[in-house]
Amino acid sequence: MSTVSTKPYLIRAIWEWCVDQGYTPYLATLVDAQTRVPPGYAKDGQIVLNVGPDATHQLQMENDFISFQARFNGTPHSLVIPISNVIAIYARENGEGMAFEPESGVDAQPETADEADLEAVAEADGEGPGTPGEPPGRPRGGHLKVVK
Repeated sequence: MSTVSTKPYLIRAIWEWCVDQGYTPYLATLVDAQTRVPPGYAKDGQIVLNVGPDATHQLQMENDFISFQARFNGTPHSLVIPISNVIAIYARENGEGMAFEPESGVDAQPETADEADLEAVAEADGEGPGTPGEPPGRPRGGHLKVVK
């Protein structure tokens, strides 16, 4: 019997903590051939997504993938994120959460996006980007911990 990684359980726990505290859970993930996200929204092979209840529909956090529906610039999209590609989950408001080492075999495919695309990701739930002068979707401070 093979054991399941603790990673999906930790992701679900941080997500639940964020929601219980009234925070907005953000998921940072690598984008590769196994990842289904709207085209043009990834930057440097990564994307940061608002996975809060108000921004997602039919959110499923399984042991091997996370899937949900979300709107980008008013257009609905179905997203699928392999758990192995998740590199962080954190609260947008204070940056508290958890970071993960990229798992072996995950090869991010860089894509280019302009600043308007990045703001659209942050605005997927109708909210604007973070503090002015700060990149959208980036945790503030050094609150994330690397889990091996």
